[in-house]
Amino acid sequence: MIDYVKGEIASLTPTLCVLETCGVGFGINITLSTYQQLQGQTTARLYVYESIKEDAFQLFGFMTPEERETFLLLISVSGVGAGTARMILSTYSAEELVRIISGGDVNSIKRVKGIGLKTAQRIIVDLKDKMGSVGSSGVNIPLAGGRSEKAEEATSALVALGFQQALSAKVVDAIVAKDSSLSTGAIIKQALKQL
Repeated sequence: MIDYVKGEIASLTPTLCVLETCGVGFGINITLSTYQQLQGQTTARLYVYESIKEDAFQLFGFMTPEERETFLLLISVSGVGAGTARMILSTYSAEELVRIISGGDVNSIKRVKGIGLKTAQRIIVDLKDKMGSVGSSGVNIPLAGGRSEKAEEATSALVALGFQQALSAKVVDAIVAKDSSLSTGAIIKQALKQL
């Protein structure tokens, strides 16, 4: 099994990275977020998933082991193939996806091209209890992406008021990014104006 490929970037497009190592060029399918992180780089290490079928052998590459594990969880859902999982991870980061699935946000998953209502619901049902356990080293991806205590409290308060968790977290994170010195109450007040 190939765990990762490290080498010089011979070619890079939004969907494919060719990494040359020891004179061999590996064509690795990538997500849009991986592409953005690789731009301007001359070398890279991509954590790989090998998809072996009767008629094809494909490599899918990710910047972190956690992103790869999220991909593996997605393809474990009936009806979600490697291409669909890559599209989901091109739309949302692994941390955002954990929040979306943990919050049961079907509409956010449906926004991904090619995902219908039934598939979105199946993803949430199948993965809701598994997403917090992502992390090969035993380290969970934080449900809130390593957010501050104030941001967590503000999001919890907004959810208690009836707002969706994913949307609340996004708005709160944007407010905290602009001014991290705000009190929890001030964050909630600003978020209420935007929700």
